[in-house]
Amino acid sequence: MPEVEVSQTIQPQTVVISGTGLYTPQESVSNAELVACFNQYVDRFNEENSQAIAAGELEALSHSSEEFILKASGIESRYVMNKSGVLDPAKMRPSIAERSDEEQSIQCEIAVAAAKEALAQANKTADDIDAVIVACSNMQRAYPAMAIEVQDALGIKGFGFDMNVACSSATFGLQTAKDAVLAGSARAVLVLNPEICSGHLAWEDRDCHFIFGDVCTAMIVERLETSKSPENWEIMGSRLQTQFSNNIRNNFGFLNRCDESGIGARDKLFRQNGRKVFKEVVPMVAEMIVSHLSDESVETSQLKRMWLHQANLSMNLLISKKVLGRDATAEEAPVILNEYANTSSAGSVIAFHKHRHDFAPGEVGVICSFGAGYSAGSVIVKRC
Repeated sequence: MPEVEVSQTIQPQTVVISGTGLYTPQESVSNAELVACFNQYVDRFNEENSQAIAAGELEALSHSSEEFILKASGIESRYVMNKSGVLDPAKMRPSIAERSDEEQSIQCEIAVAAAKEALAQANKTADDIDAVIVACSNMQRAYPAMAIEVQDALGIKGFGFDMNVACSSATFGLQTAKDAVLAGSARAVLVLNPEICSGHLAWEDRDCHFIFGDVCTAMIVERLETSKSPENWEIMGSRLQTQFSNNIRNNFGFLNRCDESGIGARDKLFRQNGRKVFKEVVPMVAEMIVSHLSDESVETSQLKRMWLHQANLSMNLLISKKVLGRDATAEEAPVILNEYANTSSAGSVIAFHKHRHDFAPGEVGVICSFGAGYSAGSVIVKRC
């Protein structure tokens, strides 16, 4: 019997982001309010420790200013879950009461709010979702996983899990969701980034007291053929990169109680060597985006927008300049950190959520996050 030659072309599945959601806290803190509180704290500290300062045993603290904050970061305000505690000079941390095990946790609560908007935008219900990924810089607890609580609150069957790659968690979550859809382990995946950054910020530290804000973002990832959304974004390619560095670090963890001498130490909250971070991360991220675009056969001239991690205005301006070979316009590299501050993993997703609706089919952009690790994620998307 003669052999029959069969020619078969396997078309790759198109995976899309079909909806996004955003939860914004009701309370906002301006730079003016933050500076007034911080300077009251500084005056009290210097007065109470005047003798030790005079003896050279302690260093006097310096005032902050609106001008300093704006120049250092480009941040003008930030949203927080609790304003009164942050602006209390005697406390300087959010007042967030613990809830009973029978109540919905606060991180779950804001994730559900963002998820509902994403589901509505994608014309999906809980029955359409098979997996929930909660990807953010800090989890409210060790276990049960926040994703499983959110899954239960929304009535989603299937599975859920948490992941943490600091400020890059959203893009790492996106690639993980895309891979799950391509592998067939989930029809659609809900990716959530509930960032309550006010809880791990050292509000008494002049170098960083202005950096973070609170928020939650959500994304629906599925195959184009199952999408019911009027607006779909093909994930053309994703790339992840990590390189160990101590320049951004938070040592809070479950082993802290095993060494009582270190409880409450400064290293148990966010800290960074800002100059080194700037010098090392900017070229790393710019090179990553450029090489990723090249590998996907996308010319930089075709790149309509960069939704970058919103950590620092100067970093974003320099990264976008290195990618484009010129200064980017406000439309090419939109900024939301002036209003939201640094919201860790959620920042690039907020920018994407708010600044994408002017795209025509076929136009291309890149969602990029970067942060502690070092970690960086690049996701190239095209409007379908």
